[in-house]
Amino acid sequence: MFLRTTSVALALLLAFAQPGLSEPLVTPLKQAVAQAASEDEAIAAFYRGRDFAPIWMGEGAENRRAAFLWALDAAGNHGLPTARYDADTIRAEFGAAMDAASQGALEVRMTQRFLRYAQDVSSGILNPRSVDRSIVIEVPKRDWLEQITAFAEGDPYAFVQGLWPTSPQYTRLLREKLRLQDMRAAGGWGDPVSSGTLEPGATGAAVVALRNRLIRMGYMRHSAVAAFDAEMESAIRAFQIDHGMTPDGTVGPATLAAINVSLEDRMAQIVIGLERQRWMNKPLESRHILVNLAEQHAYVVDDGKVTFDTVVVVGADTPDRRTPEFSDTMTHMVINPYWHVPRSIAVNEYLPALRRGGARHLEVYSRSGRVNPNRIDFNRYNAGNFPYSLKQAPGPRNALGRVKFMFPNQYNIYLHDTPSRDLFARDVRTFSHGCVRVGRPLELAYHLLAPQTDTPEGDFQSILSAGREKRVNIEDPIGVHLVYWSAWVTPTGRVNYRGDPYGRDAAVLRALRDAGVELGGRPS
Repeated sequence: MFLRTTSVALALLLAFAQPGLSEPLVTPLKQAVAQAASEDEAIAAFYRGRDFAPIWMGEGAENRRAAFLWALDAAGNHGLPTARYDADTIRAEFGAAMDAASQGALEVRMTQRFLRYAQDVSSGILNPRSVDRSIVIEVPKRDWLEQITAFAEGDPYAFVQGLWPTSPQYTRLLREKLRLQDMRAAGGWGDPVSSGTLEPGATGAAVVALRNRLIRMGYMRHSAVAAFDAEMESAIRAFQIDHGMTPDGTVGPATLAAINVSLEDRMAQIVIGLERQRWMNKPLESRHILVNLAEQHAYVVDDGKVTFDTVVVVGADTPDRRTPEFSDTMTHMVINPYWHVPRSIAVNEYLPALRRGGARHLEVYSRSGRVNPNRIDFNRYNAGNFPYSLKQAPGPRNALGRVKFMFPNQYNIYLHDTPSRDLFARDVRTFSHGCVRVGRPLELAYHLLAPQTDTPEGDFQSILSAGREKRVNIEDPIGVHLVYWSAWVTPTGRVNYRGDPYGRDAAVLRALRDAGVELGGRPS
């Protein structure tokens, strides 16, 4: 270490000493900065580019320090680990750094802290794939040499604010977190409601507790009424809509469980939501499809506005069927699709049926082509040696229905129609093998084709009625983003919560807590 730092200092002296100058250009502070930065090549490159002049010390640095400390004071509000940056310690270190060596070391530590904060607040604290292997989102990465350079040369307050995700959803979640912090400071939502089913006309202590909790949650105005009246019924319906339930206006077990979720647990969902928004902190396509796996709902978004939505069915909660989170690009749809049965389904589900003489709606193929299943002794085969592939021809019983929407990806996930329509009426719709079944598939097809034809419905129906498989390209490919948002805020300010069907939120929360995140933030 001594030899390395000494050589850095010598190199600096040689680099800065210029003939004809009575005083050396190398100051003790610059030499100390060079020595401290030598352990990190990226930071050393930044300081070399500015002749090792500090940005946190000396004349003109006060504004940068103040802006960064202001941002760190508000880090907890963003759901960031405040102890990781420790603004109070930074203030103390500035007061204690009196000589060039300590100032140079602090200068570099400040830049390291800044880069860590910038990464955390703009791209997330966690590596999603290390939390759950099914979260395969490509987190945006920044060029931090460019970032620290821009910070040093620009308006520091504007720059640190520009690090925060700019999506409206992030801003709304952040506002809701602050509201919940204030509500918690004011006493929270009150006691849980202890009761069985509550219906209009009910009275008693449980109804009073329900009324008080609904008032605190913002679903009812202040009232002294002690009966389950029309206003309370309307409030329950609104609550049920915001929590993805059938709005029947009565308090059954599921509604009661949601009402009794603590404020702290809801705040945890908001903190998780902020982290997930940081993972998506990148410009999205002007037209894109958002599939919310936690909500089991899909949206088409055009220029920031939802122009189409539909319920969907997503993968079941088993390790091999959970739908992954990722982004890709939809390039085409297939009308009257064949279903190429995945091998896992073929050997685990259809091979037993074939042994019994069933599953005759499927076509069987060998490497040489289609074969007659009646000439095959399926009892000879198991999952390891089954030599055939299975397909299902287009038709009313086809598992993919009338259309599939393709965004080719390594996970073999796509959106498609289905003949099984009853599952769309469920409040929780996690039943597929991993692909996304669409509740309104034909309407989605018309909507996606509308920009490229004046008669999208007629064109689609003409192909459909022919009964043959046909690929239809999407002329302007559409971004598809499979996300897992259990908390979000609508543009009108309605806070929505959903469950955690795959347990991913629980894993994210554990990882956030391990990283030092606390639910409460300090006021900015």
